[in-house]
Amino acid sequence: MQLHDSPHDMTGILELRVYRGGELIDDWRDENLIVDGARDMLARLIAGDGSGEAVTRIGFGGNASPASPDDTALTGAYVRDLTGHSYPAAGQVRFDFALATTEANGLTIREFGLIAADGSLFSRKVRGAIEKNDDISFQGTWTIIF
Repeated sequence: MQLHDSPHDMTGILELRVYRGGELIDDWRDENLIVDGARDMLARLIAGDGSGEAVTRIGFGGNASPASPDDTALTGAYVRDLTGHSYPAAGQVRFDFALATTEANGLTIREFGLIAADGSLFSRKVRGAIEKNDDISFQGTWTIIF
């Protein structure tokens, strides 16, 4: 018998709704990568030494390189607090986020990341570029499935 204890066995689903002038222009959903650093984060959490490991923020960055398990940060990221979280099913946590028309203007957004309170990257997803300006806003969810 072979056991697997890898964060790569975990998965995530990023759902993003992009609005221009309040009208939906893109409704996108895709699986994401859980990075290797998440393994250490989860180990500290279950041992009771998890100060700062809770996922509390989301980042929007400009790097178009494919996601890699070795990723540790986003490039040129605009980072903001998540707007909430819930538990949609056993072994799942869903993080809610938004990006207002007043935030991150001028940034070409290509990557997204869930970020812990201590700044550690938990997961990363890359997609086609979104030119963020003052008539663009986002709403979304990011579900982690254990």
